[in-house]
Amino acid sequence: MKPKIIIKKVRKKGHNDHHGGSWKVAYADFVTAMMAFFLLLWLITMVAPERRARVAAYFKEFNIFEKSGSSMFLNEQGGVTGEAGGAFGKMDKNFGKGITDMSNPETVGRSIRQQIAARLADVQDQVAVEVADDGLRIQLIDSEGRPLFKLGSSELSPNAVKILLVIAESIKSLDNRIAIEGHTDALSYASGRYTNWELSTERASAARKELEKNGLNPDRIYRVSGFAATEPLIKDNPGDPRNRRISIILLFPKDGGDHSEHEAPERAAVPGEPPV
Repeated sequence: MKPKIIIKKVRKKGHNDHHGGSWKVAYADFVTAMMAFFLLLWLITMVAPERRARVAAYFKEFNIFEKSGSSMFLNEQGGVTGEAGGAFGKMDKNFGKGITDMSNPETVGRSIRQQIAARLADVQDQVAVEVADDGLRIQLIDSEGRPLFKLGSSELSPNAVKILLVIAESIKSLDNRIAIEGHTDALSYASGRYTNWELSTERASAARKELEKNGLNPDRIYRVSGFAATEPLIKDNPGDPRNRRISIILLFPKDGGDHSEHEAPERAAVPGEPPV
């Protein structure tokens, strides 16, 4: 009896047989992720830097235990991109138009500080926002090496123009009447024909013009005044450059009445002050 001969044929494996089709799924996921990533980058470039900063500030302060944090999706909100609400929809609609809650100076001041921190990081040390007896006082303060005006002139520096733009966009949607004050240091001119009284008044008026140029309603201007060196910020050093400043005061009614009927606190008459 002859033995059986068994012939075993071994099929030669292809180069990619051991992978199966799983690589195609992984590759498709990779391409989808890359497409989403580049779409995100494109969307970010299409959004104004101010809005990106506002979104970043929102998530930085987000708190799930506070009502203000959850209100992004709740309480009459239309979702993230809804027209009527949604924090992003509302933020995009209102940013650049200023602050809409004018009920108290603390709230307005906090909003202005946030916008200054987001948009004026390099010069925010030259802007002071504080609640005072006469309202919310925003002060643009001169600094050694970073002047607001050219020496002895009412011509605004690039830094001053940049600061006034942000302030104008922050307050132009409010109804408060506004007082603008100019202040100088105690260094005087050699000639008596032109003094710090004229200089401080002209600088205040230059700030007014720049605010109006950036959308502030001229009818809101209540007073433009120059105080020379009579009210120094650094009282023990009248020659300190920080005494050179512009004060923009949002006048708030103390009795909760109409903003348009607010009477600003009386001040002494200032020589050279233009009629308002």
